[in-house]
Amino acid sequence: MSNNDQHIQQQFNVAAEHIGLRIDQFLSHKYPEFSRANIQQWVKKGCVKINGHDTKSKTLLKGFEIIDVDIVLKQAVEDLPEPMALDICYQDEHLLIVNKPAGLVVHPGSGNPNGTLLNGLLALNDKQAMMPRAGIVHRLDKDTSGLMVVAKTIETQNRLIELLKEHDVKRQYICVVRGSLKFDDGSVDAPIGRHKTQRVKMAVTHDGKQAVTHYKAVERFDHYTQVQVNLETGRTHQIRVHMHHIGHPLVGDPFYGNPKRVDPTVNNELKEIIREFPRQALHAETLSFIHPITGEAISESCPLPDDLCHLLSDLEFLDMKNSDFKEMEVEYCE
Repeated sequence: MSNNDQHIQQQFNVAAEHIGLRIDQFLSHKYPEFSRANIQQWVKKGCVKINGHDTKSKTLLKGFEIIDVDIVLKQAVEDLPEPMALDICYQDEHLLIVNKPAGLVVHPGSGNPNGTLLNGLLALNDKQAMMPRAGIVHRLDKDTSGLMVVAKTIETQNRLIELLKEHDVKRQYICVVRGSLKFDDGSVDAPIGRHKTQRVKMAVTHDGKQAVTHYKAVERFDHYTQVQVNLETGRTHQIRVHMHHIGHPLVGDPFYGNPKRVDPTVNNELKEIIREFPRQALHAETLSFIHPITGEAISESCPLPDDLCHLLSDLEFLDMKNSDFKEMEVEYCE
């Protein structure tokens, strides 16, 4: 057993109130942080004994048995911890909410073996290594900034996953898209799956998974729009795919819409600003849910990062500048 493995050794006396329960049901009450499937594996491996004998998950308790549990929980994550300055907006003993900066990869993978959010989480707490994906329950793309919730216990992780499956975690984003939205608000209900020829990309496909995105225009500029987006589902690249699907790709998006492509009527100053923006203009602004353990209503928001603030300021400034110029032209013509 390595230093990071966890050894559970415990004995229970079955009371009369538990007569008729299956052994895996009984242990699920004792260990709510573990799934029923986990506990069934313990039984199958012989780590659970009734009156000193191996048993099966479906065994019914008759009352007054002695149950012994002796299990070694292996470290779930083998990646190395790396101390990093994480911007933690909220935390308690069960979970934390982190404001991920653009450029930080969430999971180690091909081309990113370390230096990820997962490595940083492992450095916060030894217990993070005992959970799948170090407690991460959802992700943001590398170049998307903003809020993510991370579990600190297995029980919390399982319950957060259920909240996400039931669409009970509210996620609000801010983005900047190309063009002027036809309507002030609307929804995109279009299934998303793997692109048929470019497998690293997602696309709207007839056989994809249901995906629903709600959007609202926040501020309109010449040729661009600041948009507030709320996700009903959470598919890979959902906002980027859906906004591209309706003809309004995100500024700076390298996958869904050429980031260098600019309307020919855009002036040179704005062209340069748009073409130099280094990432997709997308920020996870607000995260709201009912705490899965305490029942408390949690709602956290984080400000726009500097690069998005500068982009919006430049768009607003050039709008005012162009407006003043047009007024001067009118006065001159008169």
